Amino acid sequence: MLGQPMSMVLPGVVGFKLSGKLKNGVTATDLVLTVTQMLRKHGVVGKFVEFYGQGMSELSLADRSTIANMSPEYGATMGFFPVDGKTLDYLKLTGRSDDMVAMVESYLHANKMFVDHSQVEAERVYSSYLELNLEEVEPCLSGPKRPHDPVTLKNMKSDWLSCLDSDVGFKFPFAMLTATIAMIAENALHNQN
Repeated sequence: MLGQPMSMVLPGVVGFKLSGKLKNGVTATDLVLTVTQMLRKHGVVGKFVEFYGQGMSELSLADRSTIANMSPEYGATMGFFPVDGKTLDYLKLTGRSDDMVAMVESYLHANKMFVDHSQVEAERVYSSYLELNLEEVEPCLSGPKRPHDPVTLKNMKSDWLSCLDSDVGFKFPFAMLTATIAMIAENALHNQN
């Protein structure tokens, strides 16, 4: 096989543009649950997801890692953030020498792979696009089995109450449990007489 041409299908790349800034009280978990829900709805199985935009500069390295590490949950082959100043800060934080960091930065600039958030970004070309204003992310909860179905905190009470009356659904059907308990109690009472 050496020296022979080889064909392969390149994966689609979904551009996920981030803008704005997270509101106070909104966590990286809230953000990643929102992103997961959007990406699953969009359909990203077998694709790469590249996050970009001015909102990226507002996210810490830990927030970015949380989002990228959820790629199995949203179905993508991988999720990634382009290299910027926070990435270089991470290299310094993990003990890389100043010379090494300078070399990495020079290489990235020379190959137009470094993102400088103080400059206007050229519009990128992707297979498909999504966009999220970080200011729209709401605090939410989700269970481990269905991370793509978050419930916002402001809707938690009504969601819980609807579960109590539901005969079927992906959540625990408490109405079915209540009916079963009532039937067992009635049979027990009937058998005593």
